[in-house]
Amino acid sequence: MSRRVKRPLAKSRASGDRPKGARPYRGSQAQRPQAHRPGKPPARLSASAPRTAKPFIAEPEKIVAEPQLPAKVQTVVVTADENNMRVDRFLEARFPGLSFSHIQRIVRKGELRVNGKRADSKDRLEEGQSIRIPPLKLDAPRVAGSLSEAATKTLQSLKDMILYEDADVMVLNKPAGLAVQGGSGTTRHIDQMLEVMRDAKGQKPRLVHRLDKETAGCLLVAKTRFAATALTGSFRHRSARKIYWALVAGVPKPKQGRISTYLAKEESEDDTIMRIAAHGDEGASHAVTYYAVVETSAQKLAWVSLKPVTGRTHQLRAHMAHIDHAIVGDPKYFNKENWELPGGLQKRLHLLARRIVIPHPRGGFIDATAPLPPHMLQSWNLLGLEADRFDPIENAPEE
Repeated sequence: MSRRVKRPLAKSRASGDRPKGARPYRGSQAQRPQAHRPGKPPARLSASAPRTAKPFIAEPEKIVAEPQLPAKVQTVVVTADENNMRVDRFLEARFPGLSFSHIQRIVRKGELRVNGKRADSKDRLEEGQSIRIPPLKLDAPRVAGSLSEAATKTLQSLKDMILYEDADVMVLNKPAGLAVQGGSGTTRHIDQMLEVMRDAKGQKPRLVHRLDKETAGCLLVAKTRFAATALTGSFRHRSARKIYWALVAGVPKPKQGRISTYLAKEESEDDTIMRIAAHGDEGASHAVTYYAVVETSAQKLAWVSLKPVTGRTHQLRAHMAHIDHAIVGDPKYFNKENWELPGGLQKRLHLLARRIVIPHPRGGFIDATAPLPPHMLQSWNLLGLEADRFDPIENAPEE
């Protein structure tokens, strides 16, 4: 393997006017995220070519007897471990194999009561509360080898996406153009595809974060409820480290900076976008992104590395458009008039969830890297950009 030579960062700090909402930072002053397993030295968080993560060997779990389905009405009490659990998650955990539609039906009809009152499936439970459970019926357990031809193809498609997998977690390389969840007019999406991985107990892998439909790259999926709770907590406490790559119009100045704005959703009959808002505006949330220019092409295009501190809808796309360097191929936020796409480049969103590093629920770190999707790889090759260049954004501060 050839030795990588770090490019000096000094060259990437250009003089000039600073874009609105951005200010430079010095990455070397911040502690960068590290990915390692217990007992091994930390690995440098780099933008190297994709590599296969070593499998995480989970400790064997204790076998716990499953609770019997109530053949008649029964009352149970919420335990300390179930405190703050949603009603639907509570039922899934207590009665593995109970279908989502059956859970929704008994809640909607008021057959399930919390302290004698009707409850919504999203309500949070408290320790000591009394839950009235109506008679339940399990769906038929999945029989090995019983998948239809279409389901078998879906399962293979998911397996082909896997960047990392162990007993608790999967990291998928989501293709551009495939939605993560269903919506208006969306019939095929990751959440629906995961149904084919539902086990004999009725549990299926769960999404713990989202990517836009046109964004390719690392998508984290929990295979167990235990993992889902731990990983969701890591995102909530900003323990996850995410690096994105994008191709943008023009070259941002300064070449490294911080974008800090408020974003609010703006809905119309045809579309929904995030607009730059003022502090205190209804529905406005603070959003922070660090960016760094990695390489340029004829001063017309720039390969930038992006590190979101917060996780707002369309945050990176709205932020780059805000500093007048919209992401190439973005149908919602590309706002440069009379700008022509260089020959050979596809008019598709050039945004990749390149890398994710997050604490593993059982110790150590999950560390996965996604390759450039075909349309971005084509653009990198046409523009002569080197995909193995040193990525200075990894040194960005966390707050």
